[in-house]
Amino acid sequence: MSWRAAVLGAIVVGVVASSTAYGLGEWHHSRADASRAPAVAVADRTAIEAGPRIVFRHTGLDAEYGVVAEVSLDDPAGPRAFTGVTCDRVYARPGVATCLKTDRGVVTHYEADDLDADWKQTASEPLPGLPSRTRLSPDGTLASSTVFVNGDSYVTTGFSTRTVVRRIGGASYGDLERFTLVLDGKRVSPPDRNIWGVTFAPDDKTFYATVATGGRTYLVRGDLAARTLTTIADHVECPSLSPDGSKIAFKEARSDRSRGSWWTPAVLDLATGKRTVLTTENRNVDDQIEWLDDDTLLYGLPREDADGVTDVWALSTDGTTAPRLFLPDAWSPAVIR
Repeated sequence: MSWRAAVLGAIVVGVVASSTAYGLGEWHHSRADASRAPAVAVADRTAIEAGPRIVFRHTGLDAEYGVVAEVSLDDPAGPRAFTGVTCDRVYARPGVATCLKTDRGVVTHYEADDLDADWKQTASEPLPGLPSRTRLSPDGTLASSTVFVNGDSYVTTGFSTRTVVRRIGGASYGDLERFTLVLDGKRVSPPDRNIWGVTFAPDDKTFYATVATGGRTYLVRGDLAARTLTTIADHVECPSLSPDGSKIAFKEARSDRSRGSWWTPAVLDLATGKRTVLTTENRNVDDQIEWLDDDTLLYGLPREDADGVTDVWALSTDGTTAPRLFLPDAWSPAVIR
């Protein structure tokens, strides 16, 4: 199998898997016993929010399925505080959160909600398709959202995305496909480009994302002021900037004849370009990775013995340590330090 075919295959498989996982999750949500209490201790939200914490989507098959929860960063296995807000994807910073969700009615629609420190909605923006990724800048002033959509001329590749960056409570920078793309030093306008997986630097101007075009994926550095996307590496998907700003965690597409295509966590040193593929994790990691600290990654995986249930795992970036279960019945983690 060629490298190009492997990448395309991995992308298509991932989109199908993500959509399938989403559908299974919603199916189990409808089946969850509304009278069944979570199989975890429940904490007071005020107590949890008094210190560093992890915000995530609860996926236990109980009355709180899909509800955003919080645990203490010092005791991730401890009691959970539930916010009452239901999301497909969530991300949070101190005092603010973004929630991508599906509203089902006569016509299903999707939206991105801004939430305040009390988890009250302060603004809502319509989304053009199925929620996939969301992130906030370190100070919580910028938000990004990626969704899957249909109808583009290149839909035959298996999927199409829309990714938007906007200011919380303010104006949108619009679809990132309208930004100028600088590929290997040349300005180009390929009709098949897809962009997803934004992660923000602290300056409220710089961000990183994935651009796919011509059967390849690239890491791009974005500039909101100049409205440009400039490639800086290839074979990178769903980047996540480390807390110290020195490294990018991402998922790397891999394939072989016996297994097919899958994604493995990897880390790129931005200063040296050194790439470390973390092969101690041999499962398919189709997630935008979160940093627990400067040396540890967090990501979600579906549970093999329970459809619709996911767990969050932790993995050291040392390349030798095996992954460990970090948060059971969880998805879409955000670390608030």
